[in-house]
Amino acid sequence: MRASPEQTVSADNIAEAAERIKPHVDKTALTRSNPLSVRYGADILIKAEHTQRTGSFKVRGSANVIHALDPEVARRGVVTASSGNHGIGVATAAASRGITCQIFLPSNVSPSKLAQIERLGGEPILTNSTDAIEGEIAARQRAEEDGRVYISPYNDPLIVAGQGTIGKEILDDADGTIDAIVVAVGGGGMISGIATWVKEHSPATEIIGASAMNDRAMAASLEAGRIVSPPAAPTFSDGTAGALEDDTMTFPICQVLVDSWIDIAEVEIARAVTSMVDDHHQLIEGAAGVAIAGATRWAESNPAGRVVAVSCGANVSSAALFEMLALARGKDSPNSSSGTPAS
Repeated sequence: MRASPEQTVSADNIAEAAERIKPHVDKTALTRSNPLSVRYGADILIKAEHTQRTGSFKVRGSANVIHALDPEVARRGVVTASSGNHGIGVATAAASRGITCQIFLPSNVSPSKLAQIERLGGEPILTNSTDAIEGEIAARQRAEEDGRVYISPYNDPLIVAGQGTIGKEILDDADGTIDAIVVAVGGGGMISGIATWVKEHSPATEIIGASAMNDRAMAASLEAGRIVSPPAAPTFSDGTAGALEDDTMTFPICQVLVDSWIDIAEVEIARAVTSMVDDHHQLIEGAAGVAIAGATRWAESNPAGRVVAVSCGANVSSAALFEMLALARGKDSPNSSSGTPAS
């Protein structure tokens, strides 16, 4: 069974989500990056979701779904699919209600993310595929068989509303006008929620979707005018990797509310992650690097502008971090001969 039958999200839903999840998430900082702002000539702010209590924004949507469940439904437990961060969010939220959760994961899931899910009490189930969509199919089937709620990583209005609280916090904390917000996009739940809030309360703010060039299912689908599954290559942005469900509610939202799209190369991701280490002494994962690289790209063309990069997570393995640092410095990484970054 699905977590919710409705397929629309409003600003009111996001406001409700903000109240529901307040005890279960952190209100993360919106801070100006002085090094990036000086380097690129624009005012670059970072929404620090990498400091969220789970190391990722995903707990917002997960908490919104799980704490909206009827007690009898919740008692049966929940099932989900994830490339890692959503699973961590679901496991965290499930533990806060004392309910069980099964999490279907791709075979190449980051070992650090898998270990964190296990520590939180989630039951990980590895699929025989590296594509997260296969896990989504298997998880839906398991939920139907067991009479449990299936929690989609992105294709659920409660998930989208929970992620939309990021947009609310950005506008609440912004001291002045925000010209653009850059969001890394996988299934589109975060950008759909942020765009829903921002376009209601600050319609002139540009919403920019940033995709890892190696795995850009949403951007390719929007170009085609329908859901497609383009060829994908390994990417440091494992948090945004994977195909889309055919009926995903995020596709039409992105069609209407997202203003433009940027493709980010692997070396740009690596440089953005490295800059956060060197400039701010903070650790971020590849998906956050996608957003920061997109914001610096926007800043180069808009030197008088003010842009927010949503730094969506920090759940990166030491192996992936090592490779990104090496690539950013122009050195061969352990997987350079195969062209396969760790994820």
